[in-house]
Amino acid sequence: MTELMLRDMAVAGLLLLGTALMAIAALGVIRMPDLYLRTSVSSKGVTLGVAALLLAAAVTFGDLAVSGRALAVIFFMLVTAPVAAHLLARAAYRNDVAFWSETRLDANVESAQLRRNLE
Repeated sequence: MTELMLRDMAVAGLLLLGTALMAIAALGVIRMPDLYLRTSVSSKGVTLGVAALLLAAAVTFGDLAVSGRALAVIFFMLVTAPVAAHLLARAAYRNDVAFWSETRLDANVESAQLRRNLE
């Protein structure tokens, strides 16, 4: 096998992985019953999917400038996407967006709700 064939196979694998992760995230957004689960599945799946697609672009071009930009975008996505999902869920929780009926709340969440209701 030549180096070009290995590179093409790696790119194809990363592209398939990225699109599969993003498709699973899209399916999860449709299937999940409440906002909290939807933000969780979308932030994880899309972040990892975009990272795989950007790695495929970096391997395809093989240029240091393209690879550096791709890695910088991956880093910023990995840092900002979970924080954004957390802030969305926190804002929804503070605005009393309902949980799914099957969700089990732990004692800390229940006490936080009670404290907020007493204020």
